[in-house]
Amino acid sequence: MVAGYPRTVIRMRYYYTAQQIRDAEAPLLAALPPGGLMRRAAFGLATAIARELGTVSGKTVCAVVGSGDNGGDALWAATFLRRRGAGAAAVLLNPERTHRAALAAFRKAGGRIVESVPAATDLAIDGVVGISGSGPLRPAAAEVFDAVEQAGIPVVAVDLPSGVDVATGAADGAHVKPALTVTFGGLKPVHALGHCGRVELVDIGLDLPPSDIRGFDAADVAARWPLPGRSDDKYTQGVTGVMAGSSTYPGAAILCTGAAVAAHSGMVRYAGTAAAEVVSHWPEVIATPGYATAGRVQAWVVGPGLGTDETGAAALCFALETDLPVLVDADGLTILAAHPDLVAGRSAPTVLTPHAGEFARLAGGPPGDDRIAATRGLADRLGVTVLLKGNVTVVAEPDGPVYLNVAGGSWAATAGSGDVLSGVIGALLASGLPPGEAAAAAAFVHARAAELAALDPGPAPAPTSSSHILAHLRTALGSIL
Repeated sequence: MVAGYPRTVIRMRYYYTAQQIRDAEAPLLAALPPGGLMRRAAFGLATAIARELGTVSGKTVCAVVGSGDNGGDALWAATFLRRRGAGAAAVLLNPERTHRAALAAFRKAGGRIVESVPAATDLAIDGVVGISGSGPLRPAAAEVFDAVEQAGIPVVAVDLPSGVDVATGAADGAHVKPALTVTFGGLKPVHALGHCGRVELVDIGLDLPPSDIRGFDAADVAARWPLPGRSDDKYTQGVTGVMAGSSTYPGAAILCTGAAVAAHSGMVRYAGTAAAEVVSHWPEVIATPGYATAGRVQAWVVGPGLGTDETGAAALCFALETDLPVLVDADGLTILAAHPDLVAGRSAPTVLTPHAGEFARLAGGPPGDDRIAATRGLADRLGVTVLLKGNVTVVAEPDGPVYLNVAGGSWAATAGSGDVLSGVIGALLASGLPPGEAAAAAAFVHARAAELAALDPGPAPAPTSSSHILAHLRTALGSIL
């Protein structure tokens, strides 16, 4: 373990279920005057919209209002903006069930009730359904937002985009496509999982404990990343063993070992048939033709480009029979899908890093819309840490927390990118980082490196490659550390 680790106070994003938010709101609803909490949230929403508009006076907003509190939030926000000089209109999708107090305040401030969003509107507010809603937009709401989209009017969603599931981020039909989503009190899974645009969190005074769905920020990664202390040497910083690549796929070995080197493993040992190619790229790597002569390591990375023949299976069995942390990827996952007993009862940290297809082979079916529940289910069933790849990476520990990592784009969706990620996770496992945190931190840095690679030479992003992502790992780490 690296001297002095961890070095700073840990902080991270937490995601809450709709019920957790409602439970946290209950004491405030009891303590505040009627409507007080709604006006508090709406004021924060109006403030966020004002920033989005730039200048409030002379601009026009239109709230699309459903029944219940979400519509009330939208009406109150439009009311506050009207009082600051904006033109304000509202489309009432269900007039009989519109929030009465909010509607009265809106009308008193000079807000207009309209049948459709005026073409000259500068910004529309989605106040159709809140965190209790489910399913796609109903036809009337879908028609309104189709017209908004065709007119090019930007949308700010209240709490979440209507038509998008709060727990899974799934949008099975018509849904709002906001530029910005403003949510209150605490983030919900949907804010990581998709369709929200940018997300802004407004503090309304909820007392929320840490949740078991979480996500790292740069500060969290920096606090955990192993850096050499004054008394460290190459062994105490972690020795990463890599069994990857083959005569058919030597590139996987080069990418995986190079990533372990770049992530600052104290030493990287490579064992496999691509030894000559690996050393030609990374002369600091200690390479041998097989695991029997690899020497002492503190974690194994097994699978990328390894092949699924008897040689590959023997390598995987060797690693899993040790008491060392093991990361299994690619061909190793294919072997494991046929022989899940290989990880049964394993007490040492084990990390699996499947993409959707590999996940389906391991789990017996695709992850589906609820990627959090699916990843948790596989982690619990196998007793291992599972990292499900995607634009939102989901990391689940058995009977433990889930980490969500949101990539800025899909720049890492390129051949060999997973080999790079495996090498980074392996280096963190060798340093002694717990498996869930190692996977989450590596996913964060990997996504940052992919983004930097896409911007090089810039300024506009362009398609990149895994070699380019690997070349930007150190830059990504430097920007974080």
